[in-house]
Amino acid sequence: MLIRFSPKQLVTMNWWLDERYSSKDALICDGAVRSGKTFSMSLGFVMWASCSFSGNSFAICGKTVTSLRRNVITPLIAFLSAHGFTCSEKISANYIDISFHSNTNRFYLFGGKDEGSAALIQGITLSGVFLDEVALMPRSFVEQALARCSVSGSRMWFNCNPDNPSHWFYNEWIKKAEEKNALCLHFTMDDNPSLSEAVKERYRRMYSGSFYDRFVLGRWTAAEGVVYPMFNAEKHVYSGEVECESFVISCDYGTVNPSSFGLWGLSGGVWYRLGEYYYSSKREGSSRTDEEHYAALERLAGSHDISRIIVDPSAASFIECIRRHGRFRVVKADNDVISGIRKVGTALKQNKLRIHESCKDIIREFSLYRWNEKAGNDAPVKENDHAMDDLRYFVSDMLRHSGEDAPIVMSIAR
Repeated sequence: MLIRFSPKQLVTMNWWLDERYSSKDALICDGAVRSGKTFSMSLGFVMWASCSFSGNSFAICGKTVTSLRRNVITPLIAFLSAHGFTCSEKISANYIDISFHSNTNRFYLFGGKDEGSAALIQGITLSGVFLDEVALMPRSFVEQALARCSVSGSRMWFNCNPDNPSHWFYNEWIKKAEEKNALCLHFTMDDNPSLSEAVKERYRRMYSGSFYDRFVLGRWTAAEGVVYPMFNAEKHVYSGEVECESFVISCDYGTVNPSSFGLWGLSGGVWYRLGEYYYSSKREGSSRTDEEHYAALERLAGSHDISRIIVDPSAASFIECIRRHGRFRVVKADNDVISGIRKVGTALKQNKLRIHESCKDIIREFSLYRWNEKAGNDAPVKENDHAMDDLRYFVSDMLRHSGEDAPIVMSIAR
């Protein structure tokens, strides 16, 4: 397995041997996506541990253990096994024993997805920790992991893509790197020699706005202005009819707030928003019951064979109403707002979403849906967001259902 490393990747792997940096307690690598941070850091972490300790415990942490195995552990073990290391993974116990020459150490895998995750790592004594995508982890988990590193000579390794400049990790670690005795390295896609120019250009086309600044340029920038500046009615809105082979409906349900349902059809690899139901009790002057909303859902579905209804997970009574009628299969939507917005934005940027001209409310909301510039972190203003929410539910579900890492091809009728 021949892999070529860039100068910055080599520093990442060998900083603990370099007299310029060997006195540092921590390494922080931030920057663009696909810039080669993760692999070189994980490899350097294991090399350092294997050369410095034997019989000790270490932690490798990701947002979830599943994503950690997919993104870090699988390629790491393949490389190590081909270069003289012996790796024995105990999947049920979430650890790997790694041996190199006469030294053997145990590497525990942890997921830091929420505030409760801090309890998972309590009590263990570590000689080092590698936190992959640290900006996605709660501060309580990160600080608990760092507190476990009490062995003499222990070091801390951090890897992340940029987020909002008010993020705690940016302010407490990156801006205070010297105070924390940490080496901070900033990566761009040019630091990854395995990326071709064509692939780099594809990533540049995928993102816009603050996500372009963060994922392509590697900057810690605040989101501002409209959430979807890449939406263009001339490109994303269409008229006429489309023959579709499969159908789904996405629902953002409200009682006081508006309800927005979207009918989506797949044709030739493109998803079209064929029609919508949008009901605002404030606009109409009266509220509707679950049964009345369900009747509207039936009318929107028409005679189409709907594969599933994707519903706001907080709408428990409406989910039960749909299930009780027995016609449709209902699934709870993924309500990760920022991740969903990024996925929708990428789909729009790639011209993979289109909307029928009759869907007036979602078209209207595209121009009104804005970032909350007064918020201390990324958050859209909670206004004019109901069709935006049902769109986000749809995109996230389609990605999860298809197993793709990038947004699927979509379209919305005009």
